[in-house]
Amino acid sequence: MPAHAGFCLWRTTDYTYTCAMHRRRAALFIAILICIVVAAPLSGAVISEPEARHEQIAHLEVSIWLPGSGYRSPWPLIIFSHGFHGCATQSLFLMEALAADGYAVFAPNHRDFACGDFNLWAGRPEVPFAKPHDWSDKTYADRKDDIEKLLTALRASREFGSKIDWQRVGLAGHSLGGYTVMAIGGAWPTWKDRRIKAVLALSPYAVPFIVHNTLGDIDAPIMYQGGTRDIGLTPSIARKAGAYDESPPPKYFVEFDRAGHFGWTNLISDDHDAMAAYSLAFFDCYLRGKPFPKALTKPHPGVTDVRIQQPGAPTLARCKEP
Repeated sequence: MPAHAGFCLWRTTDYTYTCAMHRRRAALFIAILICIVVAAPLSGAVISEPEARHEQIAHLEVSIWLPGSGYRSPWPLIIFSHGFHGCATQSLFLMEALAADGYAVFAPNHRDFACGDFNLWAGRPEVPFAKPHDWSDKTYADRKDDIEKLLTALRASREFGSKIDWQRVGLAGHSLGGYTVMAIGGAWPTWKDRRIKAVLALSPYAVPFIVHNTLGDIDAPIMYQGGTRDIGLTPSIARKAGAYDESPPPKYFVEFDRAGHFGWTNLISDDHDAMAAYSLAFFDCYLRGKPFPKALTKPHPGVTDVRIQQPGAPTLARCKEP
């Protein structure tokens, strides 16, 4: 999650950001918001089952949401990667929705996590977000390592190894987590993990892949989600020759009306039902072979843009089991 996301304007001429607020002030403001997310649910909000477990796996702090008794194992698996200075529990609404639909969800805290700790917000990104040309496959490689270690440990686990369907593994990530899962899906070819069958990128920081022209190496189905108020990142996905255009099919782009960068966290709940519906439909399509709902293939109230492209079928979502 760029420290200045939501306070910067995307500049299409040179793939940089123009920031309207001093970065330290912006970072402090975002830190306060994230701490609110972690410290307490929204007023009147109900935290639904299944609740998270928190364990140490492969020397990582991992939050876990498992399907209820109505779903027999082996379960499809989703690994979630949080945003810059976010944390594993920042998007509870989506983790709970996935688990309630029969997915096993595991979310590690990466090295840059900072939920609930103002002191950690002093940390700057490895490479400035405003300099995407300086990013490479070395940038935040620790996040790739975290997910690879977690997958390996889960496969070897006595508790989880036999309960996960290893042919049905997907990734989801928000902001810098979106960068992470895109890279593992092939946007950094050296990160590519062919075990991954679907990638969900929620307001992702995709600009390094655009400027380095690597999006064509993605070889898993991908869904991008953005918002009309996510002025820092969504334009890089939606614009001509942006991330959606440059990604190979199967690919999806969904834009939610009035959603800002924090719309995919538990801070703001206006679009959560629709975001979860599209996320579930996408994973159900590519991890379970279920038809993508026709009602979700076109814009409708709350959703301003829907783009779907399949090989040989520009607007039809054709789902195949892995």
